[in-house]
Amino acid sequence: MGREKVLITVKTYPTLSRKHGELVCTAGVREDGSWVRLYPIPFRLLDYKDRYQKFDWIETRLVRNTKDPRPETFHLADTADIQQVGRMETVDNWRERRDLMLKQAKVYDRLEPLIAAAHANQLSLAVFKPTKILDFVWESDDREWDQSKVDQMRSNADLRTAGLCSARAKMHRLDAV
Repeated sequence: MGREKVLITVKTYPTLSRKHGELVCTAGVREDGSWVRLYPIPFRLLDYKDRYQKFDWIETRLVRNTKDPRPETFHLADTADIQQVGRMETVDNWRERRDLMLKQAKVYDRLEPLIAAAHANQLSLAVFKPTKILDFVWESDDREWDQSKVDQMRSNADLRTAGLCSARAKMHRLDAV
């Protein structure tokens, strides 16, 4: 698959994975308004130049994530191949953002079709514009990570480091021969 241009619109708070370590899930919109979920992203392990912000345009090669049934989910073909190609600013009352998100992307104003599409694994990301906001409720969440996941992540990191050191030692021995 060729390179794709994606406007980053969502970055989650980092979570811990026993398999992948610390991850973020990122979502964005292509120029045609279609949604993309990028997962898993080892954000803190990316080179500093590759660390994108919300509303940065990036170009990269995407690969369909076949382990996730949601149609918008992809992973990066190469985490070292993220190119920031622009930024969508807030000038003119967020005009560029409104044009992309409210004119290019499909906008839903009813929850029923969204929920039905989600249950059928046809859709999991969308623009929802309610006709009326009745209330807004938020709840705080525990900021501490699950200690067993932290321990597993550290153990995996130690194994990877040990393997890397072992491989480097073998290379040095071969160089000496």
